[in-house]
Amino acid sequence: MTQNTPLPPCHSATTLIHQRVLSATQLKVMGVTSGQAAERCRDGGPWQQPLPGVFVLHPGPLSGPERLRSALLYAGRPPASGRRPAPSRVADPAYGEAMLTGLAALALYGFASAPPAAAVDRVDVLVPRVRRLRSAGYARLLRTAELPRPERVDGLPVAPVARALADAVAGLGDAVTVRRLLTEAVRGGHCEPAVVVGELNRAKVLGRPQVVHAVDTLLAEGRAMAEERLYDMVRTHGLKEPLWNVDLRLPGGPHLGGVDAYWPDEAVAVELDTRAPRHSRLDGGRRQEEHEAEWSAYAARREHLERLGVTVVHLTPKKLRDAREQQAAVVRTALMAAADREPAAYVMILPR
Repeated sequence: MTQNTPLPPCHSATTLIHQRVLSATQLKVMGVTSGQAAERCRDGGPWQQPLPGVFVLHPGPLSGPERLRSALLYAGRPPASGRRPAPSRVADPAYGEAMLTGLAALALYGFASAPPAAAVDRVDVLVPRVRRLRSAGYARLLRTAELPRPERVDGLPVAPVARALADAVAGLGDAVTVRRLLTEAVRGGHCEPAVVVGELNRAKVLGRPQVVHAVDTLLAEGRAMAEERLYDMVRTHGLKEPLWNVDLRLPGGPHLGGVDAYWPDEAVAVELDTRAPRHSRLDGGRRQEEHEAEWSAYAARREHLERLGVTVVHLTPKKLRDAREQQAAVVRTALMAAADREPAAYVMILPR
C-alpha cells in the first residue's frame, strides 16, 4: 500500500468513513508500519493524524462523522498491556467498550437542538472507569463504573438517548439550551421523562439552577403527552367515555384524590404515573424526603380507594406509548369485571 493506493470501492457513506479513518493497529494489519504512516502525515503529506494512533487518509478538514469515528478509535484503542476485556462486553472490535455520548451522540440521534457533529467542540466518549487513557485533542473521555448497552447509529456505538442527554447537560451552563434538549427528547419520542430524570439524578445535576426549571417543563410536557395518549386509547379502542380529570371525595368526608379518568357506573379509575423514579436521591435530603412523602401519600390514597370498592388501574406513559392495545384490554377487563364485584361506596365526583 502506497500513499497513492486508491481506496477500495464502497457501497455507503458509512463504509467510506471507515475506510478513510483508521487506527494504527488497522493500518498495521494492512501492511503500513507506524513509520510509514507518520511519514505520510508530514506537512504537505496526503494523510493527517488528528489524535494519537488515529490516521485520516486525506489532508483536508475532517467531516463530522470522521471526527466521531476518530474519537472512538482513540478511546477504544487496546490498553498498554494489550489485553482486551471479555468478548461478551466488547461493543465493537475496533472501538472496544467505547461509545459516543453527550452532544455528539445527540447529533447522531438527529436532535435539532444539538449542534452538528462537525461543530461539536468536544466529542464525549464513555469508557470504563479502569481505562487509564487520557483525553486528547477534541476527544474527551468520560469514565463510568457501569457502561450502558450502546445503540448503533450510522454504524457507530452510541449511548442511549437518556444517558447521552444527561452527559450533555452535565457540561452545559445555558438554561435555554438545556430546556430545549430536554423538551425535544420528550416531544420527539426519544424517551420518557421519568427515564431522563433518573439519568439526570445519576449524573448529580438535578440541583443545578439551569436544570431545575427545565425538569419542571419536561415533566409538564410528559404529562400532557401521556394524557393525549390516554384520550386516544379510550377513543381508538372503543372504550366507554369516562369522566376526565376529576376529584373524588366521600360525602361529608375526606378528599380521596384526583384521577385522570373515572367510570362512575363501574367504579373504575385510571391514574397516570408521570413521576420520577421512586429510588432517586434527587438533589438533596429535603427533596428526597418530599419525594418519599409523595410516594407514601400515593400508595395510601390508592389503598383507600380500593377499600371503598374503586378499582384503580395504574398506567405509565411508556406502556401507553409502546403497548396501547394491551393497556386498553386491561381497562376493558376492569370495566367488565365491575358486574361481579360488590357495589362500591358512594363517592362525590368534582371537577379537578
